[in-house]
Amino acid sequence: MAILSKRLLDSVGRDYRGRHGLRIQLMDITGQVSGGSDDPLGALDNASRRRNYALQQSINQGVPYIYEAAPGIVSWMVALEDKRRIYGGLIGGEVLALAEGQTLKPTRNYLVKHGLSPGEAGDLLEGLPVWDPSRTESAAADLRDIFYQQSGWHTELLDETRLRRSQMEQLNRAIEDQRREGQPALYAFEKERMLLTTIRTGDRPAARSLLNEMLSVIYMSSPKLVVLRARAVELLSCLSRAAIEDNPLLEPMIERNHAWTEKLVAAQSFEALSQQLMAALDDFIDAIYLQGVNRSNVKVSQALDYIGRHYTGAISLRDVADEVGLSPCRVAHLMKTYTGRTVMQLIYQMRVNHAQKLLANTTQSCTDIAYEVGFNDQSYFIKHFKRLTGTTPMRFRRAG
Repeated sequence: MAILSKRLLDSVGRDYRGRHGLRIQLMDITGQVSGGSDDPLGALDNASRRRNYALQQSINQGVPYIYEAAPGIVSWMVALEDKRRIYGGLIGGEVLALAEGQTLKPTRNYLVKHGLSPGEAGDLLEGLPVWDPSRTESAAADLRDIFYQQSGWHTELLDETRLRRSQMEQLNRAIEDQRREGQPALYAFEKERMLLTTIRTGDRPAARSLLNEMLSVIYMSSPKLVVLRARAVELLSCLSRAAIEDNPLLEPMIERNHAWTEKLVAAQSFEALSQQLMAALDDFIDAIYLQGVNRSNVKVSQALDYIGRHYTGAISLRDVADEVGLSPCRVAHLMKTYTGRTVMQLIYQMRVNHAQKLLANTTQSCTDIAYEVGFNDQSYFIKHFKRLTGTTPMRFRRAG
């Protein structure tokens, strides 16, 4: 069970205050906020409602939620989760964010109307720094990163929420693009081969973008759920068939396609259908990427399957050789001949690919990610990540 200790909060508070000059406050799941008399905004008659709403929005969106504590006064809330249990939220302080030409008079009047004395309102406003929106967003994200790096908590629920929200935003943009451009319904299916190409190369962002375009066309052709389900099932079947035609060794994908189809048929909304299709796409990429195209050696296929199942563990060339019943020298030769890479190069590539997914879709620390994908040393992880991607893990995360 997660323990939200005073020592942890003090450490996070010191780090955050050193970077941004603001203090943090803890709001527990019942809505109680630490701070007591040192919380003037807490005296407002609507403060509790605004803060509870901010916490709920942070949970619903999977990210820090920036909100108006009062007209012209901005604050932000970071939901605190560990392994799918919410423990409350951190309030990141208050700053003035006045629109151009806006004065403090409306803000002062609001504070007095909702519970502060004129003197208290004046003292509060004099002590607040003036920030622009970009600085506010940066501080909110920084508070989240500081807390989760120091606590080691796992944001499984928030990560899932953030990923679903991102996917739906991308899909909605694609639908709007299709609406403006008036692309015909068959346009989606003309892109199947393009999608399969990006899947083979392991390019997840490009594959997701293409799938969003195709989903938007499917939706524009008919928003009825029964039709959307049928189109989604047809799309997956076409991709599976094309993959097997290119490489007969991928025939086991037929069974996986059945499992995906059952989930698509069970989807009760377009959002749920889209999420299942995106999950299937990730599974599809994992299945195809190691196999590539036109791989016809059964032993190589078996070796690649074994690597795909065990690359996060302590795996060696000898392990792969024992699995397929060949000598290490023979396996090394076959793998280099058919894939163009050594066994260890393939293992490192799979680990880095997995790390990229975790960096983009979770708030796990780089150290945790390194261990999760199979690297026992963070410096070794950074070395191979930079070699294969051209950048460090932290820069990759910031760029995303």
